[in-house]
Amino acid sequence: MATFQTLPGFREFYPEDCARRNHIFRLWRQSAGTYGFAEYDAPVLEPLDLYKAKSGNEIEAQLFSFTDKGGREVALRPEMTPTVCRLVGARASALKRPVKWFSIGEFYRYERMQKGRGRCFFQFNADIFGEPGPEAETELIALLIQCFRSFGLTADDFYVRLSDRNLWFYYLEALGLDQPQARSILGAIDKYDKLGAEAFSDYARDFGALPPVLMEKILSFLAIKSLPALEAQLAALAGEKLGARLADWKKLLGALAAMGLERFVEVDLGVVRGLAYYTGFVFEAFDRKGDLRALAGGGRYDDLVEKLGGPAFPAVGFAIGDMTVALLLEQRGLMPTLIQSPDVYAVIGGAQERLAAFADINELRACGFRLEYPMKELAFGKQFKAAAESGAKLALIYGGDELAKGVVKIRDLAQRTEIEVPRDQVVASVRDFMTGASRLA
Repeated sequence: MATFQTLPGFREFYPEDCARRNHIFRLWRQSAGTYGFAEYDAPVLEPLDLYKAKSGNEIEAQLFSFTDKGGREVALRPEMTPTVCRLVGARASALKRPVKWFSIGEFYRYERMQKGRGRCFFQFNADIFGEPGPEAETELIALLIQCFRSFGLTADDFYVRLSDRNLWFYYLEALGLDQPQARSILGAIDKYDKLGAEAFSDYARDFGALPPVLMEKILSFLAIKSLPALEAQLAALAGEKLGARLADWKKLLGALAAMGLERFVEVDLGVVRGLAYYTGFVFEAFDRKGDLRALAGGGRYDDLVEKLGGPAFPAVGFAIGDMTVALLLEQRGLMPTLIQSPDVYAVIGGAQERLAAFADINELRACGFRLEYPMKELAFGKQFKAAAESGAKLALIYGGDELAKGVVKIRDLAQRTEIEVPRDQVVASVRDFMTGASRLA
């Protein structure tokens, strides 16, 4: 007989795994809510051309794509950015600016599996549309930090590396490089941490070797790790664009410092986010110990809404993956035990007692209390053992004597105290105990 297994890179969530996943989702939603972001959702299946329009034909190799029964070329979504740009673009004239939206969804990419990365994964996505200034980056980076702090993580656990593609273009322009050369340089910068000087081989092939003086200036700019160092490097270069961009840096870092978040943010011009649609500030969150890949990433993409058929609409956003966050929480011992214990366990005698208990059981559940009871008749001893092992706070005891007297015994399983209450007072008594309004004397 054939046995079936989960497809490579896909995940199943047993109850304990689902509880951990939902814990992450709950704190993400809570963080987004406190920042005034509204939740949206969108189709998991999109036209293939949506992703080609954003990233070019090379993206197709990473997609789960196929032709559907209607003859349409479609793909399971690998990310949310093109979709949210399509949604915002369709209603741009009716949306109150700034638009602050978030989503939590599942995504699919056919790529090599590695630690913290599978072929299906969940992401928290947050975006701000309609705000062209660094105020949007301030809000988003603050939210990104809060999304990690809500789990108990601190600046000793993670940090955000902040860079700027526009600043790189303006700087390289000031050094005499044109747009194609600058784009090739940024491609090399994106790979420099891994490849070193070899990262510039594509540039050398297309434009010739960089003169040593020029290479020195580029590597010196790449090494900048603070705002004062950035100011010093730019002091020797004139130009309105560089001056205005430096003012944006001061505004962004000043605002984050005023929020008390400066210890979470580091200047790092080595972050350029390889995707060509980014147009300004870019940032990534990293594990401070360096054991994990990037925890989150994002940046400004002012041209993408228009490129996908909407009006010109400035935008900035980020995404956090659930797999690396879960690994980080487990490494730091911050993933709680998430067993859903019942509030109440009903201990029931025979068939008549069971029928009597069902009315209270149903009403308590309707009031929101988690309640369990044995589906089959068991001896009282076994039922009390099951009640204790369940983690319930209270036991409701429905025996023959209680049924004859028209009462129910309520037992505090931790304190081993109990009282008898009339049947019509069971729900109120349980509510009082669970809210701390009374104790079982």
